[in-house]
Amino acid sequence: MSPLFAFLIATPIFGFQLSAPAVDFDVSAPGVAFDVSGSLAPPQAASLGAPVLALDIAMAAEVEAPRPADTAVPQGESTDPDPQPNVIEPAASTTSVPTAAETASTSAAADEEEYADAIRGRNRLAKIHRILGITTWVAMAATLTLGFIQYSNLYGFGGSHTDNPCVNGNAIGGYEACLGRPLPHTISSLVTTALYASTFSLSLFMPDPDNAAEGDSDFARTLRTHKILRWIHLFGMISQITLGLVTANLFDRASESDFKTAQALGTVHMGIGLVTFGALTWAGAMMVF
Repeated sequence: MSPLFAFLIATPIFGFQLSAPAVDFDVSAPGVAFDVSGSLAPPQAASLGAPVLALDIAMAAEVEAPRPADTAVPQGESTDPDPQPNVIEPAASTTSVPTAAETASTSAAADEEEYADAIRGRNRLAKIHRILGITTWVAMAATLTLGFIQYSNLYGFGGSHTDNPCVNGNAIGGYEACLGRPLPHTISSLVTTALYASTFSLSLFMPDPDNAAEGDSDFARTLRTHKILRWIHLFGMISQITLGLVTANLFDRASESDFKTAQALGTVHMGIGLVTFGALTWAGAMMVF
């Protein structure tokens, strides 16, 4: 169709005109024009009001359309239609009552740790006890040797107050060994007593969580014997200290009666020393070898 033919058809002279298509709309909608009598305006007014009506409907639809879920909310703007004041809820309690199984497990773990501590303590003290025991044995051997020399100088073997190495001048260590308190034997006995007391006390305080002395095993029997010997050489140590002090300070060996009494007590003192040393040797050998 040529432009001239289209123009002629659309010209009102030939009875044709261009008009907007009929639009169904609500008479109460905004943009609809009325004349003074309340009737609708001519078609020209309707054609001019249609775009306004369409625009109003589109704007209303846009306003009422829900916000997309992924639409970003500006900072500070709340999406809650009925916001409530911030209320700090108390934290839920996390304390729980332990069950019987948990309590039993905790108690078992504590018992195992206590047992392990006792074993470690015993092993540590056992090493110290062994070193002190060997040292005490050496010191007691030296004391017993010096005591034997002192006994020989003062009393001889079956001698009298007029017939003994000190009187005859053939005492071991010279005449000075016969005067006053025998210093070498005294010092050695003091050192032995201190070492023995330390070793004995350590054996008493040593823990024994396994009750090793109970039962019929070889080690249990050995340990029981070791403990019995402990009381034997303890009695011997106390007896030796007592007799040594009495013999050295209460008698005058120049007197025949005092000499015989001192000689008898000295003999007992030396005999107890031998028994004590033997018990200590036996007890130590059973644990070392």
